[in-house]
Amino acid sequence: MLDWTTAIPEAAQAYLEGRRLDEVECLVADFAGVARGKAMPANKFAKQPHFYLPNSIFLQTITGDWVDDGSDFTEPDMILKPDFTTATAAPWTADWTMQVIHDIEDREGNPVPIAPRNVLKRVVDLYNAKGWEPIVAPEMEFYLVARNVDPNQPVEPPMGRSGRRAAARQAYSMSAVDEYGTVIDDIYDFAEAQGFEIDGILQEGGAGQIEMNLRHGDPVKLADEIFYFKRLIREAALRHDCFATFMAKPIQDEPGSAMHVHHSVVNRKTGRNIFSNPDGSETPSFGHFIGGMQKHLPSVIAVLAPYVNSYRRYVRDHAAPINLEWGTDNRTTGIRVPVSDPEARRVENRLAGMDCNPYLGIAASLACGYLGLIEQEDPRPAFTGNAYDLDPALPQVLGDALDQFAIADKVRDVLHPEFCRVYEAVKQVEYQEFMQVISPWEREHLLLNV
Repeated sequence: MLDWTTAIPEAAQAYLEGRRLDEVECLVADFAGVARGKAMPANKFAKQPHFYLPNSIFLQTITGDWVDDGSDFTEPDMILKPDFTTATAAPWTADWTMQVIHDIEDREGNPVPIAPRNVLKRVVDLYNAKGWEPIVAPEMEFYLVARNVDPNQPVEPPMGRSGRRAAARQAYSMSAVDEYGTVIDDIYDFAEAQGFEIDGILQEGGAGQIEMNLRHGDPVKLADEIFYFKRLIREAALRHDCFATFMAKPIQDEPGSAMHVHHSVVNRKTGRNIFSNPDGSETPSFGHFIGGMQKHLPSVIAVLAPYVNSYRRYVRDHAAPINLEWGTDNRTTGIRVPVSDPEARRVENRLAGMDCNPYLGIAASLACGYLGLIEQEDPRPAFTGNAYDLDPALPQVLGDALDQFAIADKVRDVLHPEFCRVYEAVKQVEYQEFMQVISPWEREHLLLNV
C-alpha cells in the first residue's frame, strides 16, 4: 500500500482494501462550487507532494468567460497541497479512483484568500479566536429532471417507474420517492462508499424535488461533503437517464431549491451551546446571533443567491422567504428557530439557495452571526404570524444584491477584502452577460405589442 493511503479516512481505506488504486483526482472548488483540478495516475500522485493551478480559475464566469479584475493578468500559479482527511472514493468510475480536496497556498505558504475553502476557514478561525466552535447542519434540496439537451426547451420532471412524470405537491410522500427509487438507491450506495452519513431523504413539494439532510458538524467538513454530494448526486442521476439540478428555480411555478443552514455555537472550553443557559433559557448570545443575521444578511445575498435565476426563488407563498423576520418554528420567516432541546438550540438561515457555493454560503451566513455576536446586535421581536403578509425586504435582482455587497465593509473584512473584490468583479460580468440576453417572454409579449 502507498504510504499516503495510511493517512486517509477509514471509509477510503476500506474502499481500497484488496484493490489496486488506479487514479487520483486532485480537486478544488471554484466560485461556482465546480470541481477544478487534475487527474493523475496513483503512482505519480504518491511521488508528488503538491501541484499547481493558475489563479485564473477564480476569474472565470459560469459561462466560461474571463474577468479583467484590474490586476495584471499574468495567471500566477497557486500551490495545491492534498488534505488527506478529505480523501474519498469516486465509486461511479470504471476504475478504482480516489478524490482528494486540496488546500491552496501562495508561494510563501499563505492561504490564497480568494479560494472559497480558505474563505470559510478564515471565518471559522475568527470564531475559534473568540473561544467558540461554530456548528452547522445543512439541508440540500434539488430536482431530478428529464434530460434537457436543448436550453430553449423548458425543464420537465423525470419519468417515474410507473411510466408517468413525477407529480408536484406530493411533499413527504413515500410513493413519490419510490417513483425514482433506483436513483435514491445509488445515492445511498455512493454515499456509503464515500463514508458520508445521510440523516434523511424526503420528497419535497416540487415535481421530482428531493430534500436530503446531513448531520451537524464542523463547517468546513460539511461544506466538503456538500461539494462531494453535488457530484455524487449528478452521477447517480445520469446512471438512470435523468439529470440532477441544483438550480435555485429550474421549473416555472414550482418551488425553488434551498440550502437551509442550521447554526449553533459551542464554547470550546466547556462544550456547551452558547445559545442556552444552564437552566435551558435563551442567552443574550442567541439573540445577538439572530440580530447579526437580520442586520448583515442583506449584504451577502449576492453570495447566498449568486445568479440571476436565484432571485426567482424568493416568491411569496412558494416555500422561500421574502424578508428577514425570525420566529420559532415558523417556516414563513427568513430566519427560523426550530423546536429543540436547550442543548440543541439553533438558528436556521432559510435564505441560501442550493445554487450557491457551499463554502461561500456557509461562510457568509456564519459571518453575519459572528458580527452579531461581536457587536452584540439585538434582534427585532420574534414574528408570530405569516411573514408572507409583510412586504419583501430582500434584493429582487442580482444587480441590487451586488450593490449592497459592494458597500458592506464589515462583512467584507470578515470574509476578506480581496476575495470580495474578485467575487464582485466576476458576478458583475455574469450579470452584464445575462442583461444582453433577450428572453422568450420579451419576444412573445413585446415584439408586436409595444
